[in-house]
Amino acid sequence: MMGILDELRGLSAAEDFFRTLGVKYDAEVLNVARLHILRRMGTYLSQAELEPDEDAARAQCRAQLQRAYDDFTRSTPIAERVFKVHRDAVRPSGGFVSLSELTQDGT
Repeated sequence: MMGILDELRGLSAAEDFFRTLGVKYDAEVLNVARLHILRRMGTYLSQAELEPDEDAARAQCRAQLQRAYDDFTRSTPIAERVFKVHRDAVRPSGGFVSLSELTQDGT
């Protein structure tokens, strides 16, 4: 019998994960954050101890995919900083720079 993790490893499209686990999604959210959602789901699953019962393990996977998806319905991929390129990026200071500060002589 193939376990849920083996089944998920065989999937390639993000939509396949959502269909397989029965999680509803907004295509617009998925189009923007598909890799981020799947990476976050993987992080959540790596921190969880899956139940030995197949139905319980499937429910856990479904819950972690839903949790990861929800993260990106409330936030953005850049704000969530899932990938190293985003984590290493300098966060904007949000400070204001006046035009006079940008000119050489200050006038």
